[in-house]
Amino acid sequence: MRAKLKFKNKKGFTGLEAAIVLTAFVVVAAVFSYVVLNAGFFTTQKSQEVVHTGVTQATSSVELLGDVIAYGNTTSGKVVNITFTLALTAGRHPVDLTPGKTVISYYDADRYVNNATWTLTFVGDQETVDNILEFGEKAEISVNTSDYTLERNEQFTIEVKPPEGATLAITRTIPPSVDTVMNLH
Repeated sequence: MRAKLKFKNKKGFTGLEAAIVLTAFVVVAAVFSYVVLNAGFFTTQKSQEVVHTGVTQATSSVELLGDVIAYGNTTSGKVVNITFTLALTAGRHPVDLTPGKTVISYYDADRYVNNATWTLTFVGDQETVDNILEFGEKAEISVNTSDYTLERNEQFTIEVKPPEGATLAITRTIPPSVDTVMNLH
């Protein structure tokens, strides 16, 4: 005997319905791929910005050029001025040494001064009309320490904080005898 198939009013899956379902899958896949690609592009852009910022900060710093000189008052036995020379590091990206943009801090065992009083003078053969330290230029910084009671055998640190790049910390100790001019090795 043969088995009888009963369909009882069931409709088949037509080609039009298959096309609609297929189109829905394609649209969902397109939206999903757009979201994934957009997230990838965003991540790539952020990574590129981080690398660019890191390179800029690493190559825009300054370095100490030569000695640190302290000027003392032999009568009071206190240091009144500290002078040092700066130049660019090997990266050769200019640094703005305008007071306010570049901050110089001073601290010792007794005090911390976030924005010390300092002056800028360019030295050497290079002529400049701005406060931008460029390749080949040398900038002499003089920090006024007359209000800090910096005395013999006292250690201090001066930090040069340019607008971009690494901070330069200069740590020295005043010798046992305060002279008019002292080379702080």
